[in-house]
Amino acid sequence: MKKNVIISTDPGIDDAVALALATFSRELNVQLVCPLFGNVNVNNTVANTEKLLTFFEKDIRIVAGSQQPLIRESIEASNIHGKTGMEGFDFPKASQLADTSLTAVEAMHQVVSQNKTNTTLVGIGPLTDIALFIHLYPQDLSKIEEVVVMGGTLDRGNFGVLSEFNFASDPEATKMVFDSGLKIRVAPMQVGRQAKVMPETSEKVKRLNKIGDMFYQLFSKYRGGSFANGLNMYDALAIALILKPEIFEEVSTRVEIETAGNLTAGASLIDLKNYLKLPDNAKVAVSVDSIQFEEWFVAALGKAD
Repeated sequence: MKKNVIISTDPGIDDAVALALATFSRELNVQLVCPLFGNVNVNNTVANTEKLLTFFEKDIRIVAGSQQPLIRESIEASNIHGKTGMEGFDFPKASQLADTSLTAVEAMHQVVSQNKTNTTLVGIGPLTDIALFIHLYPQDLSKIEEVVVMGGTLDRGNFGVLSEFNFASDPEATKMVFDSGLKIRVAPMQVGRQAKVMPETSEKVKRLNKIGDMFYQLFSKYRGGSFANGLNMYDALAIALILKPEIFEEVSTRVEIETAGNLTAGASLIDLKNYLKLPDNAKVAVSVDSIQFEEWFVAALGKAD
């Protein structure tokens, strides 16, 4: 039986890859995609999601998510993904358009409450909408299989000194998710850096099909790593955690999110040595087999026809 999945995302080039891996998977039933602010503003992330699902020829419901964090000013990463978030490829006009009749959180509730089997929430952008869903619909939480997120850092950050971009985008929302009691699995930033797409892999991807050629062109504009020395496929790791968990080393531990520090807001304290003496609340990937990841990555995109 396929696993029911809702994806909260902020495309973003590595988000686009994650969406392809998820929507073309024969093991996942992607029922809803909710683009929100993050790498670029929500207008761009919605437009990018519409273009992607149209290009993929996937009839999957799109509902726009939050425009900003719960209480903070927005940050963004157009320096990494380009001004629109997906520069480098001329997409055809989108025909798969977002549903504007309700909010992403309401749509999540509709899907989760009506599903006959449990639903997995995938967070590969800021966790604002997942936090709001948890807050507004506690009656749905028993129907959540797990929350799988890409975010956090095992040591230093890529936005702040100690904070990774997705978690730093909305620290309060991130804390709400980790305090929810739900089953949570995490792919931190460093694991994404282990799973680089090297130049020879990009060449393989280019030759696969029209999806591969599109990604090759996007990769040429992506600044997450470098085209010459390897690109960081951060968000793809969340999909790999679901579909290929055996290629990861995962550790059950406590994850606490800093919200009060002036210099450390959004920092993820992944307590691998049990300094905090608190119960485990997440399984955290601490490493990935990069060779097996590359093989899976190319094979999975090869099925994207």
